[in-house]
Amino acid sequence: MASAVIYGVLVAEALAARKMIGRATKPVFDASGYYGKGRPGPPIEIALLGDSAAVGYGVDRVEHVPGAYWASGVAQFADRRVHLRSYPVVGAQSSDLWSQVDMVLEAPCDVAVIVVGPNDVTHMVRPAASVRHLGESVRRLRQAGVEVVVGTCPDLGTIRPILPPLRQVARHWSRRLAAAQAIVALDEGGRTVSLGTILGPEFEAEPAELFGPDKFHPSPEGYHAFADVLLPTTLAALGLVAPDELLPAAQRGEGVRRTASAAVEAADTTGTELDPLDLTGSRRALRGRWVELRHRRHPHTPEAETPSPVDQP
Repeated sequence: MASAVIYGVLVAEALAARKMIGRATKPVFDASGYYGKGRPGPPIEIALLGDSAAVGYGVDRVEHVPGAYWASGVAQFADRRVHLRSYPVVGAQSSDLWSQVDMVLEAPCDVAVIVVGPNDVTHMVRPAASVRHLGESVRRLRQAGVEVVVGTCPDLGTIRPILPPLRQVARHWSRRLAAAQAIVALDEGGRTVSLGTILGPEFEAEPAELFGPDKFHPSPEGYHAFADVLLPTTLAALGLVAPDELLPAAQRGEGVRRTASAAVEAADTTGTELDPLDLTGSRRALRGRWVELRHRRHPHTPEAETPSPVDQP
């Protein structure tokens, strides 16, 4: 009986939180296009998939969405033109990734970034179901030769519209989902980077600056920080890392870990990158059992460019 009452309270609070979050109505900007005008080509082909956080919901200009910051950063640090195709959908859950992957696979793509999970948490989707959909998406992309970076579910425990006790449940659920996402993505040959506290201490300390009007989605400054976390792992997936970043640095706490323990560790630490590791040359034999844990340097991405609809030299 007590469990049923608690569950009823959680469901009611989840509905109330979604209603409060949904009060803010903002336009949705498409960051698709070309970045890095004047840089050499051919362009690097990148794709973005996921939910409203990947869309950049809540801002007033396309230059303030995470895709624009991210693509501008790739162009600057790679010194190449970049073509971004952006497919996230506001409100998307992991089950919606299949159709987004369909669109990615319609054209060549070098690397795809997936950011999904918060809506699975607020809709109380079972983690097993969420990660099954994510794993299928990563597998399809990798089978097509696309490098994949998964930004794992951020900690939702600091979201203002989510009240106790749902806030504590959301924190536990989102971290649990983040760890499970990392395990399945690595098993399918993707890389992961933790968005764990991207909505954490900094956002909690400065809600007016880093949260948007609905207190759920980030502000432009928050989305810029979001792109900063994704950029180094994207560059690594593209093979665009400095020589001193090729090997793990013990002084930064990097090294080889068992996947399960590394996934839990990463869920608690923003920017922690996990890479699939093959110790024997038989990738299928050991894939998913061991990973390389990295804490790459996170340079601040530049101010975002306005995307061009046409590839211009």
